[in-house]
Amino acid sequence: MPKVVVVGSINMDLVAQAGRFPAPGETLSGERFVTCPGGKGANQAVAASRLGAQVVMVGAVGNDAFGRELVDGLDREGVVTRHVKVVDDIATGVALITVAGGENTIVVIPGANHTLTPADVEAAEADIASADVVLTQLEVPLATVEATAALAEKHGVPLILNPAPAIKLPAELLARASLLTPNEHELAIVLDQPDTPFPDLLAQLPGKVVMTRGEHGAYHVDTAGAFYHQPGCKVDAIDTTGAGDTFNAALAAHLQQGLKPAMHAAAAAAALSVTRFGAQGGMPTVGELATFLAEQTA
Repeated sequence: MPKVVVVGSINMDLVAQAGRFPAPGETLSGERFVTCPGGKGANQAVAASRLGAQVVMVGAVGNDAFGRELVDGLDREGVVTRHVKVVDDIATGVALITVAGGENTIVVIPGANHTLTPADVEAAEADIASADVVLTQLEVPLATVEATAALAEKHGVPLILNPAPAIKLPAELLARASLLTPNEHELAIVLDQPDTPFPDLLAQLPGKVVMTRGEHGAYHVDTAGAFYHQPGCKVDAIDTTGAGDTFNAALAAHLQQGLKPAMHAAAAAAALSVTRFGAQGGMPTVGELATFLAEQTA
């Protein structure tokens, strides 16, 4: 059972489902509203735990009802929460999500996530040192992500950096990351080359990038310059929220098997996740993924 340390955000998702997205200035009657645990960090932690990893979460929540509910939920999923701090006077992060036609739009209010500091990561150094992989994103302060990368490098632990929401990354952080997992749009932002075709972008970072393209799967260029495409799995999509987080978690949970097997498992897990509603609600268990993979090869 691999040990995965996740450093990242913990949010409550406020999800509205409608027949279509409203136009600017339009009030539209919706079909359904739910609150769902979310945040890229927490999503990835839950998904990795369901896929059989031992998961330690490093994050922050507010001292409020959402924060308590989210930490309780992580505990129930088997995620170790001893490094999730509770802060006063700052609300737990929330995401406002509209779902229509199997797609989504998201507005994130970071709240307590932006109080996560390098010192909080350093307090988890023993867990990072004993991890098989560290997984982080960009919904917490960049300085905290950089501290995470430095600690992973110090202890020789692979670091998967999911650069979302995307920014142009500092060269030192790029160098320290073992793998970057952007989508096509995010990769262009990370490298500040908006008009460059993605195969050329991948070639600039050989061995460093696993790029996702939704239903089309994932792409990688290895250190020898060979181009690899992991096809997506055909499913009927209901809600794509959390699919990227499921991909990252599965990649981390299976990385010890080798990159190509991990990409295969990640693509299948992500496909399964979009067949159900909600970010964490759609994330598969290790048994569900094994059954789905067997069906794909039958």
